[in-house]
Amino acid sequence: MTSVHTSARTPTRGKPSDAPARPIAWAMLSRALSVPLILGLVCFLPAVIAAQPDSGVRDTAYWLQLVLTCYAGARLATMILSTRRRLLQGVFWMFVYIAMGVAPFAQVVIGQTPTPMVGPRQDLVTAIAMVLVGCAAYDLGALLASRRPLRRRAPSARGSGGGKAAVAHPLRLRLLVLLAFAASAFYVLKLGGPAVFFSSRQEINETVAASGVVTEGSNVGSAFVKGFGQVPALLALLFYTRRLATSHRARRTPSTVLVWVALTALNLVVNNPISNARYWFLTVLMAFVFTAFPSSAAFYRTVLATGVVGALVVFPYADRFRYEEGGQRPVQSASVFEPLVTKDYDQMVMFANTISWVDTRGHTYGRQLTGSALFFVPRAVWSGKPEDTGVRVGQWMGLRMTNLSAPLWTEFWVDLGPAGMVGGMALIGYAAARTDRRYALAVTRAGPGSGSVLAIAAPLIAGYTFILLRGPLLQAVGKLAIAALCLVLITTFREQRAARRR
Repeated sequence: MTSVHTSARTPTRGKPSDAPARPIAWAMLSRALSVPLILGLVCFLPAVIAAQPDSGVRDTAYWLQLVLTCYAGARLATMILSTRRRLLQGVFWMFVYIAMGVAPFAQVVIGQTPTPMVGPRQDLVTAIAMVLVGCAAYDLGALLASRRPLRRRAPSARGSGGGKAAVAHPLRLRLLVLLAFAASAFYVLKLGGPAVFFSSRQEINETVAASGVVTEGSNVGSAFVKGFGQVPALLALLFYTRRLATSHRARRTPSTVLVWVALTALNLVVNNPISNARYWFLTVLMAFVFTAFPSSAAFYRTVLATGVVGALVVFPYADRFRYEEGGQRPVQSASVFEPLVTKDYDQMVMFANTISWVDTRGHTYGRQLTGSALFFVPRAVWSGKPEDTGVRVGQWMGLRMTNLSAPLWTEFWVDLGPAGMVGGMALIGYAAARTDRRYALAVTRAGPGSGSVLAIAAPLIAGYTFILLRGPLLQAVGKLAIAALCLVLITTFREQRAARRR
């Protein structure tokens, strides 16, 4: 606290204060960066895509997709240039810009989609328009959240300044570490040892299928084994990483450093990029870096800016470890935009196919979302349990490979129609904005210290946002629920006197 008051004092004679230097310097820097950044995201990249040799048609779908791309690019630029770290909102707009903007625009221009579109062209027009409306509803929800002041807790009588905040109970956190090692050890042994985790994702899936945890028609058993084998290990690592990043005493404590090293080694086995889905490893990476650098605004902006380049160039080629050596798909690309029309970004066309499916079958009125909420119920108990939305649409399309995306807009559309989709996206925007504001307080010096639960949960949710937005929800909610359960079990609202631990 002494350093804070000292920096606020009147500067001594002959030594002008440099307190306003950083805000002024950043304001000048942001103005210098704003023009090329906005021009690059909103104008240059869409123009380069539009200039590609195309076989598509410049109809309503083309112009709506261009508007959506520019809108998402402008919002992403706003997130990057903002003086506040808007973690969840920044990741949302990065996903929308790439997966719902740039990639579908390239598909419309080139006239090729990763998944065939079985319905009329008008369904694609409807899908693009609904994504655009959903993004506007998300912005509206975020705006409403910004207008509502945060409810501040009463300050502590002992002068800690933070009152009763959600923090990790020290003893329960140690129990979480023990759970992480036990569950991950069971997961590793169940699959035959650590070596299989450095082979391929295909071999992991085959080993899980042969391990006996998968029953016919149900993946609940394998989801729990993988979830508990990966999530507690990641959460424990995040808590110890934050402790080392924010506490001088922790960095001088050998036992804390040794536990962090052991947890890092454990995560390198169970959460490495070789044997895991790219979206999950992206979650692990983002959660770790935002936890390790909680108060670095420059790092936050760098992640969002470079994330666009990584999604365009690196991500489509990051599945080389998914298959065995002889089964890898050859990398052939005559253009940097070809991977956007041939591989991973099927979100917009799957929304269009889902609209066609709903037109023939009708809305499910909450059935799909209920199945996602009750993901833990095995099909042996619930014979009519809904399948993944992407799987159901893929089966209706007559495809053999039904591991298809079902973006969040699609999940709301299937169950609740246009009105439900608008309301759902507005609620998500509201929740994201409120969480961002509370997270910004949690990572400051005046926050609840190194044990802050929100300082861990927000980066984890931000990374997992890619999985939730990509869908299907039934596949996505499992690990998120396990993470929520672990956080609830270790959370306490008793004062931890975080300031005294530093």
